[in-house]
Parts: sequence; structure tokens; C-alpha cells
Amino acid sequence: MDVRRVSRRTASGTGAWDRHATRYAAQERLEARAISAAVRLADPRPQDRLVDLGTGTGALLRAVATRDGRPATAIGVDRSAGMLAQVGQLPEDWRVIQGDARCVPLPDGAADVVTCCYLLHLLGMEDRGRVLCEARRLLRSAPGSRLVIVTVWANPDTVGGRMLSGVQPRLAAARPSRWGGLMPLDPTAELGPSGLIATHRVVLPRGGYPSLVVSARVA
Repeated sequence: MDVRRVSRRTASGTGAWDRHATRYAAQERLEARAISAAVRLADPRPQDRLVDLGTGTGALLRAVATRDGRPATAIGVDRSAGMLAQVGQLPEDWRVIQGDARCVPLPDGAADVVTCCYLLHLLGMEDRGRVLCEARRLLRSAPGSRLVIVTVWANPDTVGGRMLSGVQPRLAAARPSRWGGLMPLDPTAELGPSGLIATHRVVLPRGGYPSLVVSARVA
């Protein structure tokens, strides 16, 4: 596993994630169902190059690694060295790098598949746009290139979803350090300005964090 360092300015603001890194695995079961759905939609194949933005402790990378015909190369990117230290053993030619999802230290067209799980809802609109533009930059301009996003979300078309939609923002506002990650987000409308078009949506209201999985292609 190769952890590449970046500037102090780029890696700033990671203290909370570094502190919680060793305990983060305790809640990964709440992400597992959405991560599995993301892997199915991404459908990475042996010839694909995968980049996972905001990889954290590597839950998506580990899920992809168990698949038959997994990609020959995969890279996880995260700002927190503490989280990356929890990733563990990865397949040969897979690696993680310490970097900011808004400014990824990889060349244009470095990926056939980009994933971004449980990151965008932690960011403001401007930073979300920067991450989506980076995802588009990293994707090859070729048929089949695809992005898969997972966010916390509650379906407002259901009674339970409306209840959660009301509770989640209040919790996030009251205790941002603990519940800030519960701020719900549907990123679909933000894809277009970044040169991406949504192709599939999977709503997962139960069995973990209420989540939305969205796949997109290059416009």
C-alpha cells in the first residue's frame, strides 16, 4: 500500500477524521448495503481503471476486491492519513494516495470508473461542484466511462422519508461534529454543470443509513 503525501494546505482540516479513524469500522455495517449497490452499478471489470474519491477506510475498495474479474488497477484517494492507515491489505497494483477530492493528484483521463461514497453530503455546494468536476476530469472521454455516487438521503415521497428529511437536518445543525454527515443530499441536479448525465438511481431507505446511489456517464 502506497500512501503519497500532499501539501499541508491541501490536507488541512482532517483532524477529526484522523481521530475517529480507528473507530470508523464500527459503523461501516450501516454503509454496507449502499456500498454493495454502488459496486453493482459501477460494475468494474478487469480492463477498467477505478478511482475511489473519499475512500476513507477503503470499504468500497474491499468490496470490489472480492469480485470475480476485479479491475487490475484501483486507486483510493482521501485527505485523511489516519483513515488511509485503516484500509489494510489491497490486491497487487492497487494503492491509496493522500489527496483532496477537489484537486486529485492524478492525470486527466486516469479512470474508466470513478466512485464517490458518503462524501458529497459533507460538503457545501461549491466544493461539491469541484469534486464532480474532478470526477469528470478523471474519467476518460469514452463510451462506458462512469461515475457512481452514494449520499445520505431520505425519499420525501414516503412518510418515513419525510420524517427523516425533517429530523436529519436538525440533528446535523444541532451537533455538526457528531451528526453533520446526516445532512441529506440528492446530487442529481448538480451533475449537468460538471459534464455528467445521470443514468440510474437506487433508493435504500432501510438496512443502514438511508441512502441514494446515483450512477452517471460522461455527457
